Amino acid sequence: MEDLEKLVRTVMPYGKYKGRKIADLPGNYLNWFARKGFPEGEIGRLLALMQEIDHNGLKHLLDPLR
Repeated sequence: MEDLEKLVRTVMPYGKYKGRKIADLPGNYLNWFARKGFPEGEIGRLLALMQEIDHNGLKHLLDPLR
């Protein structure tokens, strides 16, 4: 549950979508990371988790946490 809460609270620190919450990143951007490789550390871990959630159509699971 803690990681899901981080997805709706953590802001992308760099790149095209800097300042946008990880839970709100578009699927094509998350898929780009999946192809190119996720960054190191917690941001990369959260991006990978969000990509998996988005890819499997489970974004609605985050709604109660917003």
